[in-house]
Formats: sequence, structure tokens, C-alpha cells
Amino acid sequence: MSKKKDVKITKNITKGVNEFKKFISRGNVVDMAVGVIIGGAFGKIVTSLVNDILMPLIGTILGGLNFSSLSITINDANIAYGAFIQSIVDFLIIAFCIFMMIKLFERFKHKEEPPAEPNKKSDEVLLLEEIRDLLKNK
Repeated sequence: MSKKKDVKITKNITKGVNEFKKFISRGNVVDMAVGVIIGGAFGKIVTSLVNDILMPLIGTILGGLNFSSLSITINDANIAYGAFIQSIVDFLIIAFCIFMMIKLFERFKHKEEPPAEPNKKSDEVLLLEEIRDLLKNK
């Protein structure tokens, strides 16, 4: 390869790296990444809450029924509808928590004040009014 091609490739790589840095440093991308990570961790907590606390309680109330073992076999297919029920409960709890968080954020969200009416007077008129007021006070 010639030096000219090497320089061009290096410039393209540098340009690509700079564009990537600009993209990744945007607030929205970082916020989204944090949200995905926290959402994944929160999902694990909710799954544990459902599997380890709620479903055993519901099963006890329903006479010792264990939802995770509920299944039906049709020919060679095993349909585990108990796990599906647990997934629905997971989803409902996560959706409710997200709903409550949004309501909480909306409550604390700063309401923007309507912008002040722009001054329709020119700078000269304002200056003359200021001079007039100063002369009145003398």
C-alpha cells in the first residue's frame, strides 16, 4: 500500500472513532444504557418476588397448588402453562411499578412557566423612559 492510502485509511478510522465518541457521549444514549441495565436488574428482582414469594402464597391460598409445575401433555408436547402464568404475573408487577414511577416523576417534574411577554418597546424607548423616571425622582 502507498503512504497516501495509509493516511486516508487512518483519517477514516479517526473520523469514525470521533463520530462514535460523539454518538456515545450524547445524554440520550447513556440514559438508555443505564435504563436497560437497571431494567434488567429490576426484572430479576420482580421475577424473584413472583417466583419465591407471591406464587407460593397464591398456591397456598389455592390449596397447595404449585404453579411452576402446572403443565399439560398433548402427544409428545409438554405445555408448561404454570410458567406462563408466572410470566404474566411478572409482567403485571413490572408494568405497575413502571406506571407508579412515571406518576412519581410527573409529580416532581418542574412545570415550565409560560415565557414572559417579550418587551415590545425598543431600546431607545426604554432608555428614554428610564431617563424620564430619573428626572421625575429628582
